Amino acid sequence: MPLIGWAGVENGELLERAQNLFDIFITMDSKMVRELNIQGSKLVVIVLKAPSNMLSDTFPLMPKVLAQLRIAKAGTVIFISA
Repeated sequence: MPLIGWAGVENGELLERAQNLFDIFITMDSKMVRELNIQGSKLVVIVLKAPSNMLSDTFPLMPKVLAQLRIAKAGTVIFISA
């Protein structure tokens, strides 16, 4: 997938852009979801809690992410940790 040029976009605008293109938004920024109102959004926001954003730390969380994708509803925030 090519880069979409959103580097440096602030959280509110980032979520606004994302909900126009995607159904799911995965982040490690738990501060973002506390600052923004996700309810009423078209997005499901999944917050990963891992030691780092390295694949070796986030990959083990993917089975839980996949399980949530089946039942998650737009406008919700889901926290996933090991």
